[in-house]
Amino acid sequence: MKHCPTPHIQAMPGDFAQTVLMPGDPLRSKFIAENFLENAKLVNDVRGVQGYTGTYEGTRVSVMASGMGMPSMGIYSYELFNFFGVENIMRIGSAGAMNKNIKVRDIVIGMGASTNSNFASQFHLPGNFSAICSFSMLSACVHTANAMGVRYHVGNLLSSDTFYNDEENIPAELTSLSSYGKMGVLAVEMETAALYMNAARHQKNALAICTVSDHLITGESTTAAERQSSFTEMIELALKTAIKLT
Repeated sequence: MKHCPTPHIQAMPGDFAQTVLMPGDPLRSKFIAENFLENAKLVNDVRGVQGYTGTYEGTRVSVMASGMGMPSMGIYSYELFNFFGVENIMRIGSAGAMNKNIKVRDIVIGMGASTNSNFASQFHLPGNFSAICSFSMLSACVHTANAMGVRYHVGNLLSSDTFYNDEENIPAELTSLSSYGKMGVLAVEMETAALYMNAARHQKNALAICTVSDHLITGESTTAAERQSSFTEMIELALKTAIKLT
């Protein structure tokens, strides 16, 4: 393990559990710590990116925000994997559905993550890298989801570098999102590919569990209250999965 604290995480070795849940929003990190973890302790608050460690049903678990986008996820996952002894990271966040068989409030589990980002160029690979999750984490999550009876889908995500793009005058069937959709990509978000690549590079484990907050085909979206309820189901799925990783 390398020297810590780091420029972005003011914690010490042992402050984080082996499994870390990573929502994008620091306030959601705080919400999880206060409502789901026992004896939660604040272990990081640099730049307001709150990280906590506590227990869930007797299992030590940490939760810390990743921020938005692949550069931010890239920084935090790299430091957790390489400086703080973290073995497993689960991204828990929202996604926009790109498949007509997926409904708003469903859960999408990312078996892989396509991307329009250039994040992989740093690894100097002579081709395109397939960013995939850890099978052991995926298997544990699917088993848990079945036991909980939640509605979920497993497949490919798109990690996009842009939330707003310049395609407003392009016919819908020719946009970049529709192109990914016709290849079977289930939903779009902004962090998973970077997480999976860092996990692969450093021989760690990663999984993304996303709640569908809006639908790019139907235009349906959730209210704030609905998002809170559906996110709670995703959080419980992630925490129960974390128990199986010990």
